[in-house]
Amino acid sequence: MMRMKRLTVYLKAYKKEALIAPFFKLLEALMDLIVPLVIADIIDQGLMASGHNILIRDFIFLIVLAVAGMGFSFVAQYFAAKASIGFASDLRQSLFDHIATFSYRQLDKLGTGTLITRLTSDINQMQTGVNLALRLLLRSPFIVFGAMIMAFTIDVKLALIFAIAIPLLCLAVFTIMLKSIPLFEKAQMALDKLLSNLREDLGGVRVIRAFLKEKDEIASFDADSDALTRINVLVGRLSALMNPITYILINLATVILISRSAIRVEAGLLQQGDVVALYNYMAQIIVELIKMASLIITINKSLACANRVSDVLAIQNEMVYGENDLETEKTETAVSFHDVSFSYDETSEDALEDISFTALKGQHIGIIGATGSGKSSIVNLIPRFYDVRKGSVEVFGHDVKEYSKEQLISLIGVVPQKAILFEGNIRDNLKLGNEDADDEELCEALKIAQGYDFAMKKDGGLNAHIEQGGRNLSGGQRQRLTIARALVKKPSILILDDSASALDFATDLKLRQGLAALKDMTVFIVSQRSSSVRHCDTILVVDDGKLVGSGNHEQLMKDCEVYQEIYYSQFPKEQAS
Repeated sequence: MMRMKRLTVYLKAYKKEALIAPFFKLLEALMDLIVPLVIADIIDQGLMASGHNILIRDFIFLIVLAVAGMGFSFVAQYFAAKASIGFASDLRQSLFDHIATFSYRQLDKLGTGTLITRLTSDINQMQTGVNLALRLLLRSPFIVFGAMIMAFTIDVKLALIFAIAIPLLCLAVFTIMLKSIPLFEKAQMALDKLLSNLREDLGGVRVIRAFLKEKDEIASFDADSDALTRINVLVGRLSALMNPITYILINLATVILISRSAIRVEAGLLQQGDVVALYNYMAQIIVELIKMASLIITINKSLACANRVSDVLAIQNEMVYGENDLETEKTETAVSFHDVSFSYDETSEDALEDISFTALKGQHIGIIGATGSGKSSIVNLIPRFYDVRKGSVEVFGHDVKEYSKEQLISLIGVVPQKAILFEGNIRDNLKLGNEDADDEELCEALKIAQGYDFAMKKDGGLNAHIEQGGRNLSGGQRQRLTIARALVKKPSILILDDSASALDFATDLKLRQGLAALKDMTVFIVSQRSSSVRHCDTILVVDDGKLVGSGNHEQLMKDCEVYQEIYYSQFPKEQAS
């Protein structure tokens, strides 16, 4: 119940449309319910020798009913579409905004595939459900029960057939509905898995082809597709029972109705036109139940999707930020870790254990270690992408948890391991961190990042087109643009998370020389290359989540065995000498 309550609030802005649509559908249904009575009058009165005027009157009345019903239907369709599209649009925007507040831990746990499915397929299905519900959810029951009431006005004994058949039909319909909803949820979960694996396969298609793993991935996709198909077939079979069951019940009721009507007509208790009217009402029930069956299948899907969307909206951001801006100028300490332990999942082992260090303003801090040692984990804690399990991380003398999100992010520029660019042009990508930056500032950042020359050689210069993900650029070009993007922001702390791995040694050296000229900026350089961190003021050596060494290059070459192993693995000649 709470799940649905979270979503109905998005219909409040369209309350008028949500009321007008079903109201006009009921008016249309009322026109349909009057038609059999007019037909009965034509048969009983209009076809008589003296009933010519009655025939013309009833014919004109039928035309009026048809035109009025069509008009009511158009109005209902318009407002139902307006309400459902607006509802889906607002809900999609709200869901996207909500997902944007999630911590990295929550995003890791949920997964990209399921979030994309809920933002697209699930909400589209909900839009369809709302549209049909506004148009048919009241209309079909109104016709069904209205037909029964109209039958009572014609003949009470024969109307009892309607009174018995309709509850039996409702029982069958709602039983199938209750059985179907859990299966639709399972189907959407299977779709999540399929889309997640598909996204991974398409993103890694070059790797798959490089290792001739196409057959394995096709087999994996087929398995996921078959699982989804099996669930859909099961729910399809269950839903398919709706039509035959309703047909059997309503046709039995029709046979009984006609046989009983014939007896009453022969006895002179019922007119022939009334029999036709009763049959038409039974036929209307058949048509509406077919619509209702289709509607219930759609609503079941929509309810399953609504539950999934509501579950995401119910997730609260686990990170609470401060509300006021803090003073950052009075301390010379840029970053300090105090006995920090951290794990990516509450049940997993610590990725970092008891990490403590201090970085002063303007210092260059190198972080080096083997793959998976925890280098990226350390720098991810500085902008508070994750929260520590134990200890504290301070930026300019304040715990990162005390900062407002906006102030903390404004202080820190991050260049992630994977160079991510967005479709557009070079200028748009560089201005992500600072929309007010002019071309001179953009060019200065490109020069420091060693990307100015290749950017200016492209057609259009700063206006050169970049494809999605930077597909039309090399790995080194993407890295240099992401570094320039962070520099445009002019942060107090710059984090380069192994972001120069695709650069040659000469370009890497020029980049470090350019960064060294930025005296007031504290720079963290994460790298597996000892040459990239060799000239840093302080080098942190990380091994298996522990800080095993700290100092400059000369000190570590004397005292830190892990650093020596890394260095000599890259410069074996120096070891030999």
